[in-house]
Amino acid sequence: MLQSLGCMQLNEKNNVPFLTFPRLSELPYITHAFSTRKGGVSQQEFSSMNLNFNRGDSDGHVLENYHLFCDAVGFDFQKLVASAQDHHTVVRRVTSKDAGIGIWRPKDMQSVDGLITNEPGVVLVTYYADCVPLYFVDTAQKAIGLAHAGWRGTVAEMGARMVEAMQTEFGSNPNDILAAIGPSVGQCCYEVDAPVYEKVMALTEIAPDECLQSKGEGKYMLDLWEVNRRVILHAGVPEENIIVGRVCTCCHSDLLFSHRVMGAKRGGMAAMMALNP
Repeated sequence: MLQSLGCMQLNEKNNVPFLTFPRLSELPYITHAFSTRKGGVSQQEFSSMNLNFNRGDSDGHVLENYHLFCDAVGFDFQKLVASAQDHHTVVRRVTSKDAGIGIWRPKDMQSVDGLITNEPGVVLVTYYADCVPLYFVDTAQKAIGLAHAGWRGTVAEMGARMVEAMQTEFGSNPNDILAAIGPSVGQCCYEVDAPVYEKVMALTEIAPDECLQSKGEGKYMLDLWEVNRRVILHAGVPEENIIVGRVCTCCHSDLLFSHRVMGAKRGGMAAMMALNP
C-alpha cells in the first residue's frame, strides 16, 4: 500500500504501516521511518504498535512490536539505540557500542532528546505522541540525527542545537544538511496559553508572531512546524532543504497516537533512521 498523507508517504509491508518522506527516500544511503499505531501486538489503550516502554504496556509486547517494525522497514533490531528524552536539548553522539540501549539494554540516556551518528548500521530511535520529530541528514559527510522537540524543546531551539552538534562532531556544513519535520500536533489543534506564547515570542530572530494565531482571552494556536522550520533555517540550513511533513497527529488519531486526543492512556510512536551498512 502506498498513499500520501500530508507531504509524507504512507507505506505498508507485512501488515505494518509506516510513514516516510519521499525526498529522504530518494537517498540510497539511509533508511528512515515514522511508526503508526497499527500493525503491532499491544492490546487495549496501547493497541497496537506501541513502541514506548514507559506507557505501562508489557515489555514483551513492545519488544515484539520493535521486531515487527524493524522487519517491515528494514532496520537491524540488534542495532537500535533509543533516547530517554525529557524535553531538554541535550544531543548525544552514538556508535555501535551503544547498540541496544533503551531497547534490550538499560535506558541510560536520561534527558537526551537528540541523537546523532555517522556510523552505518546504527539505528536512531526517538519517541512521540504529539511532539515534533526532527530528522537531519548531512548529505556530504554522511551523518544523520534525530531529535524530539515538544514546545519546550522547540522554544529552546532544539533544531539549532542539532545543527551545531553535527557541525562540531562531523564537520557538517549547514548547506549540506537536509532537515525534515515529522508528524506532530498541528496548529489546527494546538491551543496554548500566555506562558507558552511569551516563550515563543522571545524568539525574536524568527518573527514568531507569524507562527501564532490569537483566539482571544489569552489563548493562541501555535504552529510548531513553522517555529521549528524557522529555527532550522536560522541555523543555516537552506530553505529548500527543509521539508515539512504536515501530518497532524490529532487530526489522524485513528492512525497515530495523540496525547491531546487520548490522554495518558495510550501508546507511543517512534521515529527511526539509520545509515545503511
